Amino acid sequence: MKAISILGSTGSIGTQSLDVIRNSKEYKVIALTTNNNIDLIEQQALEFSPKIVAVMDLQKSKILKDRLKGYNIKVMSGMEGLIEAVTLEDVHIVITSVVGMIGLIPTLEAIKCGKKIALANKETLVTAGEIVMREALRNKVDIIPVDSEHSAIFQALRCGSKNEILKLILTASGGPFRGRKTDELANIKVEDALKHPNWVMGKKLTIDSATLMNKGLEVIEAKWLFDIDIDKIEVIVHPQSIIHSMVEYIDGSIIAHMGIPDMRIPIQYALTYPKRKENQLKKLDFVTLRELTFELPDTESFPCLELAYKAINTGGTMPSVLNASNEVAVEMFLNNKINFLEIPEIIHDTMSHHTSVKNPTLDDILESDKWARELVISRTCN
Repeated sequence: MKAISILGSTGSIGTQSLDVIRNSKEYKVIALTTNNNIDLIEQQALEFSPKIVAVMDLQKSKILKDRLKGYNIKVMSGMEGLIEAVTLEDVHIVITSVVGMIGLIPTLEAIKCGKKIALANKETLVTAGEIVMREALRNKVDIIPVDSEHSAIFQALRCGSKNEILKLILTASGGPFRGRKTDELANIKVEDALKHPNWVMGKKLTIDSATLMNKGLEVIEAKWLFDIDIDKIEVIVHPQSIIHSMVEYIDGSIIAHMGIPDMRIPIQYALTYPKRKENQLKKLDFVTLRELTFELPDTESFPCLELAYKAINTGGTMPSVLNASNEVAVEMFLNNKINFLEIPEIIHDTMSHHTSVKNPTLDDILESDKWARELVISRTCN
């Protein structure tokens, strides 16, 4: 039985991971973490009896500790709790499903301890991809992607060798506002932006999908995860979300990964890799499948994708600045402090004020993240 730690167990990926584990006898949950959702993590703790539960919010961790008094479950808080949750000696697999930069440090610590990583926290590779992949190689750690697009590419790459790859093709749904032009986006309401046409995701990820930033972050993640030049990574809009991504080889063959839009499929594959296991999830029915369509992304109305390409082409600490400014801007939009179109404007403005540090250390990356967040807040609130 393999022991699993889940960073972000109360989020969308975390809850679906527990659903996969719930329907298997091969895994035991050792640790669970949350930002502040102590009601849900309490239910999870009582069901799965982990050794450790960690809550980022100190005050809420105290409340949870009181609630779980009498149970043999250690309750921790802050970054210390996240790190202990992923470095326990018993842990075999760490599912990193927290949202944002917060996942970087615990993921690195898990890698240093030799834990297999099921990666759903794309910001880890966006901000520090070179450092993370170098540590994974040094410690002989497998990083298996959980995102549906990267899981698709990961599987399609098993059909050929690296020198046979022509390009990676990441598919995007286009989000809830596909087809709208800039002048139609100014008065977008938060509740409308959270209505994704195909996927059930957390709020931040859903907004990123609406702005196309999610796809930009995935482009950067793919560069590091698959060690491929950025000019060999292409994005195409596929509204049906049936083809999750593709690999085109030099002979003209294109290997496409298809399936229904259900995150439990790539989650299960990340846990069972290199094997596949049967499940009771819904299967794709080609008889009822009406159409598969494709179009180029509209980067004029949705400039975040081009900003991501610009960030990774600049390199150094610029992707960290891109990510940090996006995180703050999305949070402001969700709190009705800025409008939808201001998200890319804020990111562009922050990037234009940053001088990228080449070959950054981890400290450089963390400092650039802090700098970008402070700049966005100071310039937006004034």
